[in-house]
Amino acid sequence: MGDIAKGALVGAWTLVVGWILPAAANLSVFFFAIAPSLRTTTPLSQIWPTTSTNVALLLLSSSVVLGLVLNALQNPLYRVLEGYLLWPARRYERACARRRQHKWDLQDRLRLLRLQRRLQSSHLPALAQADLTRLRHHPRIMRAAQKDRRRTAAQRALLREELRRYPVDDAQIAPTRLGNGIRRFEEYGYDRFRLDTQILWNELTGSAPEQVRRQVDVARASVDFFIALLAGHAVVFTAAVVTVSSTGGRVAALTGTAITLGCLIPVWYRSAVAATDEWTAAVRALVNLGRKPLAEGLGLALPEELEEERAMWALVSKLSRVPYREGTTALDPYRAMPLPPPVG
Repeated sequence: MGDIAKGALVGAWTLVVGWILPAAANLSVFFFAIAPSLRTTTPLSQIWPTTSTNVALLLLSSSVVLGLVLNALQNPLYRVLEGYLLWPARRYERACARRRQHKWDLQDRLRLLRLQRRLQSSHLPALAQADLTRLRHHPRIMRAAQKDRRRTAAQRALLREELRRYPVDDAQIAPTRLGNGIRRFEEYGYDRFRLDTQILWNELTGSAPEQVRRQVDVARASVDFFIALLAGHAVVFTAAVVTVSSTGGRVAALTGTAITLGCLIPVWYRSAVAATDEWTAAVRALVNLGRKPLAEGLGLALPEELEEERAMWALVSKLSRVPYREGTTALDPYRAMPLPPPVG
């Protein structure tokens, strides 16, 4: 009973923090910055509460309803921001190419820093020296290298952190920074163990330790918070622009609101991208610690060798993805020995 209560509390906390709280913040801006200009010119004046208590109740109830709606629409909302939905094909391809080039540039810049550091302490092999010469004559890399040389050790660590926000496989590059920040942990299980977490997500979360599952939920709530805040700001920004152009009332307040929201939208987007770091760490722990109980739950035994384990998870993922064909016995060597029947 205690575990059920803890799970319910965690689920309610992630819902409140991730969706209802940012909905309340956006509705507050709308109520106090935009609605006063609409109450005298639209049918809103007929239904708007007349007392502060009723306004507070309306704000509270609207925040809960809007938060639940955003929670239900989170998948398409994420897909738009990741670059998978409503993106024209040409724009998608250009954005992917730009992100891929940025990843390669980060790799070259970090490699140039490493080679220059090695050159100061020892003689470079011929292959490394040729690589150093190539990077030094690369115009785009050298422009960035002039700034990189002045960076402190902590600032250079931020470059490595930025590189880690990309998937390992270049074919998995997404057109946006948020998409790449999420894609890197979506491919983690498959890249390391051939465990397709996209297909086996429910099985994995159902068998992993409770603390690890809770870490994933809490880490995602931080990203949800910034995504909901960003989406709400975009809607309120549009409402402020439409209101100031149509009614002409309270121009200074509406213009200031629109400018402030427009400046905050990229801030929340960058914050969401940064928050995927903790989400990535939580999913990595989920895969690393949840593989063994997942295998046991599927009636399988983890092989002693990593290559054999990768082969096993590839077969499990395939079995979950494609229809079963009679005579498929490739998984039989990995099945756990059945327990002996009870005596007596």
